Amino acid sequence: MKKHLSAKTKWLIVVAVLLAGLLTITAAVNRGRPGESLIQTALTPFRSAASTLVRQVERYYDYVFRYESLQAENEELKRKIIAMEEDVRTADALQRENERLHQLLGLSQEHEDYQRVSAYIISWVDSSWKSAFTIGKGTNSGIRTNMVAITEYGQVVGLVTDVGPNWATVTTVLDSSLGISATVASTGYNGVVEGALATGSEGLLRMNYLPTDSVLRNNDQVLTTGSTVYPRGLIIGYITDADFDQTGVAKYALLKPAAELDDLEQVFIITEYENQ
Repeated sequence: MKKHLSAKTKWLIVVAVLLAGLLTITAAVNRGRPGESLIQTALTPFRSAASTLVRQVERYYDYVFRYESLQAENEELKRKIIAMEEDVRTADALQRENERLHQLLGLSQEHEDYQRVSAYIISWVDSSWKSAFTIGKGTNSGIRTNMVAITEYGQVVGLVTDVGPNWATVTTVLDSSLGISATVASTGYNGVVEGALATGSEGLLRMNYLPTDSVLRNNDQVLTTGSTVYPRGLIIGYITDADFDQTGVAKYALLKPAAELDDLEQVFIITEYENQ
């Protein structure tokens, strides 16, 4: 911000200049005349005051110029820091994307039949009873409703439930409105996985309709069984607990979602696949 001189300062500068000039002219006019010594003696205090005033004005000007120079340098340093921080953020984002693409390459080699569209999350639905987010691609990119969203590791994120030309809503596995046919990988027990929010188990999934005599172990992997919506073998989650339902006839298991939903930046929509 430019520093302006006050009216008082401007007035002092004018007086100092005029006084210095007047004293100089007076001394020159009277040089060599009788009584010059007396005149010089009389003018000395005024010259001293004028010189002091001029020095103060010079110091003030020096301060103003240094202040403006330092301020400009400070602003330039701020701009450079902001640019450097932006470069760091960009590098971090590129590194994360590079890691995702490496993992996706492995998934592509394992499932050559998958056709995918990558998309970034642009917003989350702000609701205590629904778990969903919006991505920045839609029908223009070949995305339709009932297409599955996964991570680069083949973990189920959710299902496309609404779509526009350049956006789509993905309802996550945590939402109790989704039901996914699933199987426990180590034993082959089948059931249906739903979001457990409605049962008070926030952040977890619930696998219902398991056999009464099923033996369930913590960290057992739960996968999709395959359907017209979900490809076979996608990772849904890992068992953390199990118990009998209210009827006492069937068991259920609580799962930790495989996908780290809180850290998601990018998802991959499976647009085509072949179930085996």
